[in-house]
Amino acid sequence: MKLIKSLTILSLVGMLVTSCGEAKKEEAVEEVVTVEEPVEVVETPNIVGVASGNADFSTLVTAVGAAELAETLSGEGPFTVFAPTNAAFEKLPAGTVETLLKPENKEKLASVLTYHVVAGKFEAAQVVEAINGNNGKFEVTTLQGGKITLSLTDGKVILTDANGGKATVVIADVAASNGVIHAIDTVVMPK
Repeated sequence: MKLIKSLTILSLVGMLVTSCGEAKKEEAVEEVVTVEEPVEVVETPNIVGVASGNADFSTLVTAVGAAELAETLSGEGPFTVFAPTNAAFEKLPAGTVETLLKPENKEKLASVLTYHVVAGKFEAAQVVEAINGNNGKFEVTTLQGGKITLSLTDGKVILTDANGGKATVVIADVAASNGVIHAIDTVVMPK
């Protein structure tokens, strides 16, 4: 009988030890740590950064640098920039860009460039809505202080400058962290 009691106690102790070992194994499985790869957050660059990253705006970027406007256009904003492409600058009379880039013409260049900038962020849908809500024409005041009239022709936004010159938006809604860029096919000029 003593032998049976001893065997029974030994069996119980064995089961207890075994079940504790299994519990520890389960705990060990629960303690597995998963390592996640770090997520890279990519922020949209500001207006100057976006323009600098696009070869079609290289003349504009050079002009912004020469006019010392990079800091302004990198500011908080928001801004809407009607950005002339390189092809737009090529439409100007021969020598115009080179003359504007000279240090002695910095103020005139700054005036031309800020004529392409409007305070506030106006995406294409808002621009079209404003035009349609104002009998087909909507006038905006630029950072330069001059006015540009926006209208629609064949579904495209047209800018008419103070001299009657016209430009067409060829690419709309290029996002930037401090506003939006609309590429235009012609340089608009203030009075």
